[in-house]
Amino acid sequence: MPRSSAPKDEWIRPLVRGIEPYTPGEQPRVKGLIKLNTNENPYPPSPKVLETMRKAVDGRLRLYPNPRAQGLREALGKVHGLSGDHIMIGNGSDELLALATRAFVEPKVGRSNRETSNASTIQYWTPSYSLYPVLCQVHGAIINEVPLEADFSIPSLAKLKREKRWNFRAALSFVTTPNAPTGRGYPTSQLRALCRAQQGMVVLDEAYVDFAQEHAMELVAELPNVIVSRTFSKSYSLCFQRVGYFVGHPKSIAALDAIRDSYNVNGLGQVAAEATLKHLGYYRKNFKRIIRLRTQIGQELASLGFDVLPSQTNFLFVRPPGAKAAQWYDGLRKRKILVRWFAHSPFKDRLRVTIGSEDEMNQFMTVVRSLVVRWT
Repeated sequence: MPRSSAPKDEWIRPLVRGIEPYTPGEQPRVKGLIKLNTNENPYPPSPKVLETMRKAVDGRLRLYPNPRAQGLREALGKVHGLSGDHIMIGNGSDELLALATRAFVEPKVGRSNRETSNASTIQYWTPSYSLYPVLCQVHGAIINEVPLEADFSIPSLAKLKREKRWNFRAALSFVTTPNAPTGRGYPTSQLRALCRAQQGMVVLDEAYVDFAQEHAMELVAELPNVIVSRTFSKSYSLCFQRVGYFVGHPKSIAALDAIRDSYNVNGLGQVAAEATLKHLGYYRKNFKRIIRLRTQIGQELASLGFDVLPSQTNFLFVRPPGAKAAQWYDGLRKRKILVRWFAHSPFKDRLRVTIGSEDEMNQFMTVVRSLVVRWT
């Protein structure tokens, strides 16, 4: 059969043709690889959760799942002391972030003056989650990127108002807390002040919150413009199932619900997430293991000359000694240890290292020490 010619450029929207797609961490299938590049939990789901999922692989696979994931919404509502109307379930939190751009932000077409452009503006801190700019470009939004301080903290409210870089009238603001890729945590008091000053919607992206000292869930009840984003991936070992959720005012949740795809969350994902909520004690023990190991590895790396940023996540953001981050990345990779290096970014002098299991981190440190001797 002859091959057809390529589609014409004019068939694809100009906006889409110019987009630089989101680049996820590598997922290679290499035997013996120590994978410390995508912030996955090194420990498996609870055996009871796995057993529940096995029992769910039956005749119901031919049926559609609950379209609103109603059982999971109600279960999460009980966890957070809210009604299910405050909860929205998504195919990972990424789907929900995309829905937020569609629900709260007007595309910039035809908008030229300051007043109307606010309705088309999405803003976020840099560095931050690299999906945000892609979502903005796909939607045709005005992007306002605001740099964090040199230590990756959020500037004070007084400074933001004085310098006028942060737009307090933006339609939508994304705040990753704790931040990725830096690992920096932010006080709830500071987030409260920022959200109160904001006239548009604010999504507090708490993907890593179970490894942090504070969370901002209380702000949902206090401020109608706040939505908190959570996921079952990082903390609860369910990356494979892709289940995330928003918690917000019922009016905002209803708006998101109106534009989501039908049956957007698969049935096994719903089963797994509901079962997870029944066995939180198992996961909380794992959080503590990861936090202890994060502290230990951070101290060991610092003693070897690494610049280690304080972290409230399940990873460390470090500047290695003696050689460039690219050399360290390649050196670790050759020894079957995969970390994240953001090659085309302002912080390409750093590596992001996921906290793996005790055995994985022991192997990682053995290799690191050998490379330190070689390069310093």
